[in-house]
Amino acid sequence: MEPREPVEEGLARRLGSRGAAPGAALREQSARLLNRLRHYDRAVYRSVAQLETPLLDEPLRRLSRYANHSKPWFVVAGVLALAGGPPGRRAAMTGLVAVGTTSLVVNQPLKLAGRRRPDRKDLGVPPDRWVRMPSSTSFPSGHAASAAAFAIAVGDSWPALRLPLRVAASAVAFSRVYTGVHYPSDVVVGATVGALLGRLVSRTVARLR
Repeated sequence: MEPREPVEEGLARRLGSRGAAPGAALREQSARLLNRLRHYDRAVYRSVAQLETPLLDEPLRRLSRYANHSKPWFVVAGVLALAGGPPGRRAAMTGLVAVGTTSLVVNQPLKLAGRRRPDRKDLGVPPDRWVRMPSSTSFPSGHAASAAAFAIAVGDSWPALRLPLRVAASAVAFSRVYTGVHYPSDVVVGATVGALLGRLVSRTVARLR
């Protein structure tokens, strides 16, 4: 879909244009809050862009690309299914159901917010970090959502993997800001939605058992 006006800017503009109608004070405060959040979002994005960490450029660029279509999580699920016996198969199945559920929720209704992708050049992201800019809208981050969903769901099923999977999911999420394809709020909201859905799936599977 064609990106429309950034969702936070559009809401702030509409809230601020209603003048003295009933509830004007609350709408004015809401508009100020949205504008403040937009300011902080871009400030954090610029701060990450200005990090002088050239040794991270290639690893995070590769990680960001490799995470397309949830490839790392399919690989982990395959290893668990093959080497982990019945508990591994249950964990793999739970993780993949969580990824599928999250992808459906994030890439369909939530993407309708229509937020534009960041302008990497204007916001100062070094070209050495760039990956291909996705054609989908920016909010929320599907990569962060799928990573969090898998990490939480599998971690609940196989606690020994909880820490390494959460570290891996955090690295994928950060790589999306580092390479310039998402604002920080895209990643935070995506990861939050993914974590909630991952926990919901893991508890549902546990109850069914």
